[in-house]
Amino acid sequence: MLRLSLTALLVHDYDEAIDFYVGKLGFELVEDTPQGDKRWVVVRPKGSDAGLLLARAVGEQARGVGDQAAGRVFLFLETDDFDRDHAAWTAAGVRFLEAPRREPYGTVAVFQDLYGNRWDLIQPARVEPAAARP
Repeated sequence: MLRLSLTALLVHDYDEAIDFYVGKLGFELVEDTPQGDKRWVVVRPKGSDAGLLLARAVGEQARGVGDQAAGRVFLFLETDDFDRDHAAWTAAGVRFLEAPRREPYGTVAVFQDLYGNRWDLIQPARVEPAAARP
């Protein structure tokens, strides 16, 4: 069995990134371990097995902070209650780049993290089980 466990996300500062992901998005801080001049910092959405390794950019890496996907949506965050999370994050100052929209695959809106990386907040459309279809 294989599973994706961590995605490295370049950040300028560990603590400001923790403040955003934990304080604004409600992620949990899984680990924050000093390793000499750097730290092993992992955050993840509550209830998720996959997380983000917050990696402080050094040298040339700093160019990638906020643009790890060259302007495209980089990460997709699935929710079971779009309206709840959209309202809470808007109140917390999270910057949404568009109004929520309904698509055949679900409700979605693009937001930016503190560095400008684009994310989708998405609540998938309810799919009727195949057994219940005529």
